[in-house]
Amino acid sequence: MLKPFYQNLHPEAGCDEAGRGCLAGPVFAAAVILPPDFVDPVLNDSKQIKEKTRYALRDMIQKVAISWAVAKIDAPEIDEINILNASIKAMHLALDQLKKKPSFIIIDGNRFKPYKKIPHATIIKGDGQYFSIAAASILAKTYRDDFMLEYHEQYPHYNWKKNKGYGTLDHRRAIAAFGRCPLHRESFRLKN
Repeated sequence: MLKPFYQNLHPEAGCDEAGRGCLAGPVFAAAVILPPDFVDPVLNDSKQIKEKTRYALRDMIQKVAISWAVAKIDAPEIDEINILNASIKAMHLALDQLKKKPSFIIIDGNRFKPYKKIPHATIIKGDGQYFSIAAASILAKTYRDDFMLEYHEQYPHYNWKKNKGYGTLDHRRAIAAFGRCPLHRESFRLKN
């Protein structure tokens, strides 16, 4: 079971991103503020949960959260400012959209830039430790997957419905055969 809060300053927002290591598509980030009494035995890091359960959890999170938001940074801007800065910027954009301003922010990972003088903590593997970060990981992942599924229709040869833009063997082979498309990140080098 995950922990409800990192500290006592409420409301506390959890942030996470999805798609940081992909060859194609945007990086998505989410920010979530959960109620003080929130508990869910199933909620966990999105990577630990089956796809069907992720979407059921997304519906539940969107219903019960005090506030939630999702934002993205597209491939051209990722190439321009680098993936770390793009991930942090996407988190800031998600925080901007929250209807309630958090008093504290917890972020999955070890890198973040201060947001509007609100105190924060970075937590390595935080999406497997705190409900709000896990909730943010679910939203970021499912919204990004939806985006990649939509664009799979336009670029079916990359098989994004299966690989979601990650550098799988089939995706790398498709890039070798067909070249890159506008959704590919030019700054990401292919490894053989």
